[in-house]
Amino acid sequence: MDRREFIKKAATAVAGTSLLLTACKDKNTSAAPAESNPEDMTKRTNPNTGDVVSLLGYGMMRLPKRELEEGAPFELDEERICELVDYAIAHGVNYFDTAPVYCQGHSERATGKALARHPRGSYFVATKLSNFSPSAWARKESMAMFERSLEYLQTDYVDYLLLHSVGGTSAGKDAMQTFNGRYMDNGILDWLVEQKAKGRIRNLGFSYHGDIRIFDMLLRWHDEGRYHWDFVQIQLNYLDWNHAKVQKSRNTNASYLYAELEKRGIPVIVMEPLLGGRLAKQPAHILREMKRMDIDATPAEWAFRYAGTPEKILTVLSGMTYMEHLEENCRTFSPLRPVTPEEESMLMRLADAICDLKAVPCTGCNYCMPCPYGIDIPAVFGYYNNSIAEDLLPEGDGDDSAFRKARRRWLIGYDKKVERMRQADHCIGCKQCMSHCPQRINIPERMHDINSLVEQLKQRI
Repeated sequence: MDRREFIKKAATAVAGTSLLLTACKDKNTSAAPAESNPEDMTKRTNPNTGDVVSLLGYGMMRLPKRELEEGAPFELDEERICELVDYAIAHGVNYFDTAPVYCQGHSERATGKALARHPRGSYFVATKLSNFSPSAWARKESMAMFERSLEYLQTDYVDYLLLHSVGGTSAGKDAMQTFNGRYMDNGILDWLVEQKAKGRIRNLGFSYHGDIRIFDMLLRWHDEGRYHWDFVQIQLNYLDWNHAKVQKSRNTNASYLYAELEKRGIPVIVMEPLLGGRLAKQPAHILREMKRMDIDATPAEWAFRYAGTPEKILTVLSGMTYMEHLEENCRTFSPLRPVTPEEESMLMRLADAICDLKAVPCTGCNYCMPCPYGIDIPAVFGYYNNSIAEDLLPEGDGDDSAFRKARRRWLIGYDKKVERMRQADHCIGCKQCMSHCPQRINIPERMHDINSLVEQLKQRI
C-alpha cells in the first residue's frame, strides 16, 4: 500500500480505541476549557502483545533542566518532570521513551522517579542499549548497561527495548563493522533474546539511522526467522518522507522504511516528527499555505497529524520540555484527525519548498556533544535554521539602511544565543562529532559555511 492509498484508508477509519489510565490525576491540575479528555486520546494496539498504546508518546530526551550558575554541573528539574509526566498520564499518554545517553546520562533516573509514582500497569516504558563507544562493546559492559537501565527505571522489566541507532559508524569503522562490534561479536543480541524469553524485555526492536544495508539486513533476518523484531523506530515526517536522501546523503527516505515495515506487519515507532522543532517554525510563505488549508492549525499540529496518520504507526514520540507543548500535543491527538489526500498533497508541495531552503538537517539530539573544543553545535545550527525559518538572514547591499539594521540585529542575536567561545569559528575540523550524528551531517563543513557567513557580515560593517 503506497502513501496515498493508506491516507485515503486512514482518513475514513476510526481514530483508535480508548483506554482510561488508572493513574491518579494531580489534585492541583486545573481544567481549562480547551483541555484534552484522556478518553479521547487516540490509541493503537500492538498486534504482538495486545498493548493498547497512546498514539502520542513522550520522548524523554529534551527534559527541563534547572537554571544553574555558569559552570555548575548539569542537573534536571525533577519536580517539573514529575508535573509533566503526571499531566501526560492523566491525559491519556502511556508510552515513555528514554535511553542511557539522554540528557547527559540523567534521563533514565529522572524518568524512573517520575513513573514509579504511578501504577506499573498504567504505562509502557522504552529504553535502549546505547553501547556506542567501543569501550562499551565488551559483553560485560553492555550487559551492565541493561542492568543499570532496570535499576534507574525502578522496574524489573522493560516494555520496549531497542538496539539504539543501528546503521551508524564508530571509531573509524564502517556501519557493518560497528553493528557487529556492538551486538554480534559479543553475543549481546542473543543475550537480549534470552532476556526477552525470561520476561525482562516484553518487546525487542531497534531504532535506525544511517546505512540502509543494516536496516535491510535486519529485516531479512526477520523474514528468515533468525531474529523477530516486535517493533522498529524510524525517523518519519513529511519532509523526510521523500527528501531524507536529498538532505542527508547517508540517510533513507521514510517512504521506503515505512513500506518495508508495513508489508511485514511490524509496528512502527516514529521519532523526530518535528525534526527537532524545525518543522514547528516555518517561513511566512510556508505558513500562509498552511493557513489557507486550516486557519487555526499550527505547523506542529500539521506535522503530528501527518506522522500519526499511517495505520501501522504505534506511537509518535515528542520530546516535550514545556507544559504548553504537552498540552497542545495532547489536544492534537485527542483524537487525531488523519490527514486527508488533499492535505497530504499540500504537505508534499511544502516539503519540496522547505527542502529548497537549505537549512541544516539538525534535530538538536545533542549526540555530537560535547565538542572537545567547546563549540555548542546544536545552538549554532539552531540559530542559523531559525534565521532561515523566520526569514531573518540579512540580505541586500551594505549601503542600504534596512540591511545594516538586519545585519546588526542578526550578529547581536548570534552572540546572545551562542557564547562567543562556543561559536562556529572555533571548529578546527577534527570530525570527532561526525560519527555520532544520526543525521549524517558534515558538521565541520557546515560550521565553516556558517562562520564564513558571519565573517562576511562583519566585514561589511
